[in-house]
Amino acid sequence: MNAIDNGKIQEDDISLGLLLNTLDGERDAPLVFHYDGRPVKSGYHVTEVKAGQFSALDCGANPEAWTEIFIQLWDIDEGDRTHMPAGKFQAIIRKVTDHVQLDGSAKLTFEVSDGVRPMQLYCAAMPILSAGTVHVSLSPRPASCKPRDRWLAEENSKAAACCGPRTATRGCCA
Repeated sequence: MNAIDNGKIQEDDISLGLLLNTLDGERDAPLVFHYDGRPVKSGYHVTEVKAGQFSALDCGANPEAWTEIFIQLWDIDEGDRTHMPAGKFQAIIRKVTDHVQLDGSAKLTFEVSDGVRPMQLYCAAMPILSAGTVHVSLSPRPASCKPRDRWLAEENSKAAACCGPRTATRGCCA
């Protein structure tokens, strides 16, 4: 199996470790996730945290293996609750680590539902502190063709190497 390097998470994607480290200095700040153009409701719950190790075969018949962490958010209003503080979110994750091994570098996926609409998958962007609140944008996690993605990355890398400053040993940018 070819293990996917969790360090190669998409640039608009963050790992659990990066999220938790970023929240460290903002423990009392409300944590607000945004998805589908709106913030989660103030009564949202973290209903489940799962860690998975996956083995698969992609559409190019390439074996793949990776770890992924899923955090499930239930987007509801509940009484007069306010958005949970970043420290409470960290405490929930810490409690999970008492029972489940979580790889801080693993791909991080959020599952979000309001209890009516089907659950949808999202990746998280880097948290932003604004007006005393930590905001985390969630964007839909699209399907992809891994062989095509690898080919495009290789082509982009070749183009970047080729179109850099011309040297005596590299003359592809005539």
